[in-house]
Amino acid sequence: MKMRGFTLVEIAIVLVIVGLLLAAVLKGQELVTQGKIKGAIADFNGVLTAFNGYQDRYKAIPGDDAHADRWTTTGLIVVDGDGNGIVAGDYNATPSNPSTSVQESNNFWWFLRLANFYPGAATVSAGPIQPTNSVGGVIGVQNSALGMNGLVICLTAVPYKIAIAVDTQIDDGNATTGSVRALAYTTALPTGAELSATPTAAYIEGSTYVLCRSAS
Repeated sequence: MKMRGFTLVEIAIVLVIVGLLLAAVLKGQELVTQGKIKGAIADFNGVLTAFNGYQDRYKAIPGDDAHADRWTTTGLIVVDGDGNGIVAGDYNATPSNPSTSVQESNNFWWFLRLANFYPGAATVSAGPIQPTNSVGGVIGVQNSALGMNGLVICLTAVPYKIAIAVDTQIDDGNATTGSVRALAYTTALPTGAELSATPTAAYIEGSTYVLCRSAS
C-alpha cells in the first residue's frame, strides 16, 4: 500500500496553527507578567496610602505610635511604640504576639489593621504578620534601607523582569539610585543589617530581588 505524504498546503496550515498557539502562549505569559508588575506597584501604593492615612489621623507613625494603647479599650493588650519617629526592627522580623511584641516593624502592620487602614486580621492571636505581596513574597518595612533614609517599604521574592519594570515605571530603572532600589539574593533573605547597605550592583537578568521604595 502506497503511503501518502503531507502536501505543502497541509504543512503550511499546521505551521500557521503552531504559530498561532505559540503567539497565544507568549501573549498569555506577557499578560501575567504585566499583571504582576501592576500588582507590585499596587503593593507599594497600598502601604503608602495606609501609612499616610494613619499619620494624618493620629499624628504618629504606625508601629512607633506611643499612644497605640488607645485600642486597649476594646479589651486588647497593645504595646506602644517609643514615639521617636523611627520604626525600629527589620523588614523581615519574625512574627510575634502583638500583645508582647516590641518589634515596631512588626507592630507597624498591627497598628494599621487596628485603625482599619490595611486589610488583615487585627486579633492578638494572628500577630503582626507581614502581608503577602503580588509575587508571592512578603511586604516589610524598616527604617533606612539600600541607602534610603526614613521609612522604607520592601517587597521580597521579586523576579528580575518585575523588579526592573517596577523601578522603571516608578523611578529611574536603576537598582542603585533613586526612590526605588533593589538588592539581589539567592536563597536566604538579606538581614535587616545587610539591607541597610547601599546597593552597588545593577539589575541582572535571572536574579531575584528585595525591591524597596522610600516612603518619604
